[in-house]
Amino acid sequence: MNKVLITARSAAHCGECLDLLKQNGCEVIDGSGDAPRSENEMTALITGVDAVIAGVDEVSAKVIAAGKPTLKVISRNGVGYNKVDVQAARANGVVVTLSLGTNNISVCELVFGLLLSVGRNIVRQNEVVRAGGWQRTQGIELFGKTLGVIGTGHIGTEVIKRAKAFGMRTLAFDLYPLAELSELYGTRYVSLEELYKEADMITLHVPATKATMGMINEEVLQSMKDSAIIINTARGDLVHEEALAVALKTGKIAGYGADTTVQEPPEKGHPFLDLPNVVITPHCGGYTREAVVRCSVTAAEEVLRVLRGEKPLFPVTH
Repeated sequence: MNKVLITARSAAHCGECLDLLKQNGCEVIDGSGDAPRSENEMTALITGVDAVIAGVDEVSAKVIAAGKPTLKVISRNGVGYNKVDVQAARANGVVVTLSLGTNNISVCELVFGLLLSVGRNIVRQNEVVRAGGWQRTQGIELFGKTLGVIGTGHIGTEVIKRAKAFGMRTLAFDLYPLAELSELYGTRYVSLEELYKEADMITLHVPATKATMGMINEEVLQSMKDSAIIINTARGDLVHEEALAVALKTGKIAGYGADTTVQEPPEKGHPFLDLPNVVITPHCGGYTREAVVRCSVTAAEEVLRVLRGEKPLFPVTH
């Protein structure tokens, strides 16, 4: 009987995912906790299992080595893989897979939730009313604004579709431009430099790689409009948090909406937590009822394919 460790919290509580694995003869081990598992925790949990369905847990070379010789597949319950040492997995014959196309809508909708929350000061005004006040804070409309979309994969594409409905103009940057976005939604692909300079609002939809980590740095922030709002539902590592905190505090950047931070959860005293123009959610972009089922079931299906000796549909290939 194959042993499948689940450390992804949503997958560990998804009945459809658990039923699928058990119906296919797997022993399911719930290794989830209240927060992503650390390297030491993963090292202790992974011994003797054939597969892991992981969230944003630390799956380092040390963890993968601890999974030898039984570990065959690490199935990410999501689309990012910056927490997985892919090279170490490949060196040890372990397949790494993703759950592509399962949370596009959920993350996309959160982008607009954050845009509206920051742009209309919804959270701040709610706190005022709850405290007994009735003071208003002036906001801005999305209509007529220029939205810069960095990364036009599955999620970025859905964002562009909805931006058009809001009456927004869209600029985009991607290494592989999609002609249909220009034809159907009027999106104009530009350089990153032009996007930073021209956009009123910027939303990030790229993985955290050597090329993208810290891409939103002090120099880039200085090139943006003072009225710019930045949305990050991708990875906290894309942003130089100290530089952004200074820009937000001094008024160089108008607002920041994030579903992720470099360290999750952020440490007590993190500069973002005291800034009124910042809204942070606890990495819940894909945490809707519909997306959890799609994502968790896809992760389980990828595990079963690999354990049967079949090729996965969504392998990490680089």
